[in-house]
Amino acid sequence: MITMRQHAVSIIAVFLALALGLFLGSGFIGDRMNALTGTDRDRIGTLQDENDTLSTRTGNDAAFQKAITGRLVKGALDKRSVLLVTAPNAADADVESLTTLVNEAGGTVSGQLALSDALVRDESASKLRTIVDQSIPSGAQLRVQYTDSGSRLGDLLGVTLLKRDGQRPASESDRGTVLSALREGGFLEFPHGSITPADLVVVVTGDGLPEDSGAQGQLIGRFAAAMTARGAGGVLVGRTGSAEGGSPIGVVRSDPSLGNAVSTVDNLGQETGRITTILALQEEQHGRTGAYGTAQGATVITVGAEPVK
Repeated sequence: MITMRQHAVSIIAVFLALALGLFLGSGFIGDRMNALTGTDRDRIGTLQDENDTLSTRTGNDAAFQKAITGRLVKGALDKRSVLLVTAPNAADADVESLTTLVNEAGGTVSGQLALSDALVRDESASKLRTIVDQSIPSGAQLRVQYTDSGSRLGDLLGVTLLKRDGQRPASESDRGTVLSALREGGFLEFPHGSITPADLVVVVTGDGLPEDSGAQGQLIGRFAAAMTARGAGGVLVGRTGSAEGGSPIGVVRSDPSLGNAVSTVDNLGQETGRITTILALQEEQHGRTGAYGTAQGATVITVGAEPVK
């Protein structure tokens, strides 16, 4: 039998259920949810408008840079030849862009050498040393202070492939001997007969190297500095990560003896970095070396800019 207390509790439960139903049905909570959703929609709309504005500005900046690039670099490399040397992680798009810019600047690309993975990992240092020692062009001498693989190879290729005003490059026979030996040894890659002497050199690397890369950054950085010293000038270029830690540009910028030998550009992934590379080559011809870009160790954003404070 249901007691009066149980009956009263049942009635109270029914009334509470009815009250809650009326409250929900009144639309109060629904209105509040709609209000919050509407606010969120407004915020999303505002952010989308801001994003569209930024995208438009970025597109306009890119279009401006593309339109004015030819004027900025015109004549910078007039009648100069440039050899491109690529590290294994160099981006094809960067190499293609640099090739175009060299031509727009009045220069010519004398060829492209690709450093192999086996070389930058320095897996066969004794084999490389033997090839270098046996391939030195007649009448040339390598710098005795260079004992590491990167510096020795850079010095050899500089003697063989680069020239300064008033100096004759190595003979075609000597060039063929050096390049063939290094390619057969698995250290360089290039199309047969595609390399001719150059005034300047650009060593192209990519992003930062992983932590387990060992001394690869050291090898590439020292290679670039040693090779550049044999010609009219050169630049080591890469994307932003290439200036960090033990990556190539980071190595060069942390060692004054290397930093004074070759210019560096750390923002090659951007049009401004590619333009700066051409302008840096022009500066190198006048004996002026710089550290350009936006990453650690850069002193100015580009040639002629105010120093970073």
